[in-house]
Amino acid sequence: MGMKRELLGADGLVLEVSGHPGPPPLRFESADGGRLLLRQGERPVLLARLQGGSCCRDLFLHRLGGFRPLLPPPRSAAMRSPVDWLHQYTRWLEGTADGPLDDGRWHLARRTAFAPGIWTEDLVREWPGGQLELLCGGGWHGVVPLRPLSAPDAPRVRAYRKHARDGTLAPVLLWWVSFLDGWLILDGHDRAVAAGAEGMNPPCVVLARALPDEKWRRLADGMTAGHEQHMARLAALPDGPGIARQRAALERGFGDAVAEVSHDHDFTRRWPLPGGPAAWDALADEVMFECRSD
Repeated sequence: MGMKRELLGADGLVLEVSGHPGPPPLRFESADGGRLLLRQGERPVLLARLQGGSCCRDLFLHRLGGFRPLLPPPRSAAMRSPVDWLHQYTRWLEGTADGPLDDGRWHLARRTAFAPGIWTEDLVREWPGGQLELLCGGGWHGVVPLRPLSAPDAPRVRAYRKHARDGTLAPVLLWWVSFLDGWLILDGHDRAVAAGAEGMNPPCVVLARALPDEKWRRLADGMTAGHEQHMARLAALPDGPGIARQRAALERGFGDAVAEVSHDHDFTRRWPLPGGPAAWDALADEVMFECRSD
């Protein structure tokens, strides 16, 4: 597998993957009728089904257990040292045999700011089931753990809580999933609980599929053409302080917009589910038989 990194300032990078056309080890599969399956290797780890209309829909999900974390557990000494977690996580993702990377561009970015409620009301705490309300236009914007969350007083969580208070907690690794309009926790479940127990959002590194090179360049080309038209209209006006300020503002805005487009998120890929709806239904029947109390 080939990997090429492109830095996007201090807090992000684009990872270009080649030589791995997929499907990757960790992947979503889909079948007709809103059926979704998250698989890691050959092991199903999450079943979900969309129900409802085209705007307001409910996603019913059931986690099956057995999800393998993608990163080694961070040691306390490492968390207290000046580790560049963004690049360290990227290296670990490049080397894991259980992750979601396949050919294309991937965006990894540090993130600490989240809208209110994402790590409280919109964190799916119940296990193994859950229900997400996906609203047209507003989405959902919540977090789905892939293993049961530990208690706030569990020994490892208590150790992480001290790091949270000290500002040395290693980030949680999240995967942005476009059709959920939310995130999956790929690594750091106990760190997420620890941060929440201390009344704060966890520091995060967010993994998302980035726009393909040709797609964002088309967008950038269109933006460039529009920018040149604006600049040409300004050039035809008499010089003055107001025109100079407008030119400077347009140049700044254009540069910022093109930089933003270069790492916009693309749709999360879904692979055809082998066996189609019948295979999904058989697995769902088996899960419900084993979990009659649900």
